[in-house]
Order: sequence, then C-alpha cells, then structure tokens
Amino acid sequence: MSQVRKEETRTAPPAPRGPMGHMAGMAPVAKPRDFGGTLRKLATYLTPYRWKIMVVFVLAIGSTAFAIVGPKILGRATTELFEGILAQLAGTGTVPFDTIGRILLIALGLYIFSAILSYLQGWLMTDVAVKVTYQLRRELMEKINRLPFRYFDGTTHGETLSLLTNDVDTINQTLNQSLTQIITSFVTVVGVLGMMLSISWQMTIVALLIVPLSMVVVMLIIRQSQKFFRQQQDYLGHVNGQVEETFSGHVIVKAFNGEEKSIRAFDTYNETLYGAAWKAQFFSSIMMPVMRLISNLGYVGVVVLGGWLAIRRTITVGDIQAFIQYVQSFTQPITQLANASNVLQGTIAAAERVFEFLELEEEEPDTESPVQIETVRGEVEFRNVVFGYEPGKPVIKGFSAHIQPGQKVAIVGPTGAGKTTLVKLLMRFYDVDEGAILIDGHDIRTFRRADLRRLFGMVLQDTWLFSGTIMENIRYGRPDATDEEVIAAAQAAHADHFIRTLPGGYHFELNEEVTNISQGQKQLITIARAILADPPMLILDEATSSVDTHTELLIQQAMDRLMEGRTSFVIAHRLSTIRNADLILVMRDGNIVEQGTHEELLRQGGFYAELYNSQFESVAAA
Repeated sequence: MSQVRKEETRTAPPAPRGPMGHMAGMAPVAKPRDFGGTLRKLATYLTPYRWKIMVVFVLAIGSTAFAIVGPKILGRATTELFEGILAQLAGTGTVPFDTIGRILLIALGLYIFSAILSYLQGWLMTDVAVKVTYQLRRELMEKINRLPFRYFDGTTHGETLSLLTNDVDTINQTLNQSLTQIITSFVTVVGVLGMMLSISWQMTIVALLIVPLSMVVVMLIIRQSQKFFRQQQDYLGHVNGQVEETFSGHVIVKAFNGEEKSIRAFDTYNETLYGAAWKAQFFSSIMMPVMRLISNLGYVGVVVLGGWLAIRRTITVGDIQAFIQYVQSFTQPITQLANASNVLQGTIAAAERVFEFLELEEEEPDTESPVQIETVRGEVEFRNVVFGYEPGKPVIKGFSAHIQPGQKVAIVGPTGAGKTTLVKLLMRFYDVDEGAILIDGHDIRTFRRADLRRLFGMVLQDTWLFSGTIMENIRYGRPDATDEEVIAAAQAAHADHFIRTLPGGYHFELNEEVTNISQGQKQLITIARAILADPPMLILDEATSSVDTHTELLIQQAMDRLMEGRTSFVIAHRLSTIRNADLILVMRDGNIVEQGTHEELLRQGGFYAELYNSQFESVAAA
C-alpha cells in the first residue's frame, strides 16, 4: 500500500529507443563490475528450475531447426512447379500438383510444429522468469525491513524503489525474452549457414561478404549515435527533474512569480534535448535503409551468381529461392546476438545492484533469549548515553536521565539539540554507541525489537497514512479492534465529526489523490490510531503542530487523559503545550543542560527560561 503523503523521488528515465527493436542496444548500457560472479549468483536462482530451462532450450532448438528446414522444402516445391511447367510447355509432361501438394503440406506441418514448440518454450520460460522475479522482489522487500536505519539516512527512496521496479523488471525481461533469443539466434545462424553451404558454397561466400560490410557500417553509425543517445538520456533526466520540481512546488513558483524563470530553465533543457534527440533518432532511422541497401547488394550478387549456376544446371530454381530466403534470415539473428550481448550486460549490471543490496549489512539480530515482561511499569533510564550518526561525531554526549513510571516527560531544546534522536534510540531504531537505555531495569537490547516497539505508541509530526479506508488507517496499530472501538478512539481524538462529514464516513478511501482532507485532519487520524493502540508508553513528536489552536486544546485534553498512568515522552517546540509536564528535559548540543518542572526551570532563569520568554516575546511582538 502506498503512502498518502507522496515522497519526492527521482528515478532514471528509460533508455531511449530507435524505431527498430534492435536499436535499443545503441543507448549506453551500464556494465557490471563482476560479470562472472553476478552471473553465478543469478544462476543459483535458476537452479530450482533447471529441468524446465533444459526443456526450454530443447524446444528452442527444435522450433528453430524446423523453421530452418522450411525454405529448403518449399524450394523443392518451386523446383517441381518450374520443371513441370517447362515439361508441359515442351509437351513432355505435366505439372505434378500431387507432389507439390504433399511438399506444401509437409512444409505447413513443419511450420505449425515449430510454432507449437515456440509457444511451449515461451510459456515455460515465462513461468520461470515470473517465479524468479517474484522471489527477488520478495527477498528485496524482506531485506528492506531488516536494514538498519543508517542505510536510509544516505539513500534516496527513488534508488531503493528502482531496485524493486526497474532492475527486477530488466532481469524479468531478459529471462523471458533474451535468454531464449540467444539460443534461437545462435541455432539460426549455424543452421542457416549449414543450409546455405548445402545448396551452394559459391553463393554462400558471396552472401557472407555482406556481413563484415554490414558490421563496419553499423559500428560507424553506432559510434556517432551513442554520444547523442547518452546526451538525450542525460537531458531527459534534466527535463523530468525540472518538470517535477515545478509541479511539486507550483504554489511557491506562482507565489513568487517564478513562472517565466521556470519556463526559461525548461526551454534551455528542452532545446538541448531536442537537438540530441533529433540527431540520435536520425542516426537510428538511417540504420534500416543502409542495412537494406547493403542486403540488396548481396541479393543482387546472389541472384546473378545463382542465375549463372542455374544456366549451367548446377543448381535448381527452387534452391535459388530457398537460398534467398536463407540470406534474408541470416543477418537478423546476427544483429539479435549483438543486441542480446548488450542487453545481457545491462541485465547483469541490474542483477549486480540487486545482489549488492541483498548483501548489505543488516541490523544487529535480536537476542536469542529476549526479556519477557508480564506487566510494564514504564520506568525508563538513560544511563550515560553516547551516540552519533557518524563515527567520531557524537550527537548525544553522555546523556543521563531517570523517568519514573507514569511521568509525562517533555524534551525541549533548539533545532539539532538531539531531541528526536533520543526517541529513535528509545525505539531502538539505532543502537547507542556507549551507555545503555533501560526499561523497568532491563537494557532495551535484551528485548526483541518487535516486543520493544509494541510498548510504545507514536504520533509524529509527519503524518503517515496508507491507501485504504479511514477505518483501516486507525486500526493499523491494533488490527483486532472492533468498529466501535475505532469510532471511540476517533471521538477521543476529536476526529469523529469531520470523518462523518466525508462521503462514506469511516469507509472513505484515502489515497494520493485525496485533496479534501487537511494536514491537521490527517494528524487527528494518526492520533486516533495511537489512542486505539492503547500502549503502556507514548511518544509524541510535535503531535499537534498541524492543527489550529482550538483543536490543539481539545487534542491536548484528550492526550492528557490518554497519558494518565502512562510514561509519556513529548517533544515540543511550543513550550506553552508542556507546562503541565512532570519533568522537562532541556537539551542543548546533545546534553541535558537543565531538568525540572516548568515552574522550577523558570525560577532558575537559565536556558529554558530564555527559550520560553523568547517565544512569548515573539508572540507579543506579532
């Protein structure tokens, strides 16, 4: 299920293609660093289906072989018809239609049998490809849930999404199409060459002369076109990025009258893209006419030589017809093999990225003998905690605090003081570098992560809702809750009224296109979710930052009732919302510089008093 709050991601644009299918290989292809090693890893995923793959290869060879024999048999029919007509004109015989009919039926049977084998081959290989990609996607998704949070700190969502979509799709397409195409193309080249030699070695030499000429021309065209395809791909990314930024920030663009500036930037990229795309497509488009011209020159040579050999009666007319058909089908598999080699490079590169992701270091596994607590009291202790997102750069420096069961603890301080980091450590999204965090006297590292996180209910500043009904979203943290309990939680969060005004009420579908629910209303739904979960401890990170003052007061009352008897951690920038906290921890540069109640801290006249007074001075000035 997708998030309603759409993340900004950029994925690489698809590689541009020419008007012919084989021209896809003209675009620059990423090459793997370890071709052999990655191929072996990919082979392990194919091992369970090795018998199916062997059958596919046999079917591919059989299908191609039967198709290759077809022109030779049809050539016999042509010869019978030609000689029969000559005999009839000379009055020495008639056209043997019975023989021709039998030959045509044999050829038809071969082509039908070849098509059946080709269908079976495609059906089996599709089954293998889909099962392998299903397994890869499943392993990738499971891997994502086992990765430490540090990975996501340095990786964009688009990069990870690209693995699950683009890279796995590339592997799927290659397994489904290119793998069998390599076999059929190779068999076709060998088989057609053998059939051509069996007809006439002289004509075969003439036909083969066009192959190096074709390769030279293709290489010259590719050398010119590749740089334009690369430039086209680069600037397609620039154009996509410009459009994405303009649309995602269209309100800001309009507010600051930035339309003309945005259009100028777009035009600059678009004009460069136009020039590169025109040249790339031009070189792509001349490939087929040039290849056709060279092929026609080869046909002329073959026909002239064939006619001369026919006059000398060393070859039949039917053999000439069959040979011409073979010449037509000889260059295509060579081109397909070249393209398949290019595609295989890109596929192994995609597989390499997938396997590198699957081999990333995972978060430290849960302890083999986890702590089980029957009744959670909610006593929390931070004992000399030191932590940094990067080695040698601590964000939390020697943090210590002791929270009694049922206390409402507010964590305040300027931006970057380490407030949210404390919560991440408490939920064990990260492990401390030094020191320990204890719940009811037990180090949190002795809990299973799932058990630890089940002790907390979280309401974050950034709302997270998935595609589904409002009822399903509220029930997310407690799937077995009844409809009545969901509604009661919504009422406690003061969300029931606006929910009932929506079409369908609690069964209203949320998705990325929904625009008639405000950010504050989304926040109310997440608060209702936390209320329904009924956890022994709570974490509220700017939970009311997106609602109006009146609604904030109502929510605060509901949250106060919810926090009764529960240890609660409240991160707040608006200090007026945490005046009734049992304990306020004031953080600065990763350390607790003050702690106490609201009144005690004001009497001290220290950093907290300075923060508090500065907020009210700014409000008064406004």
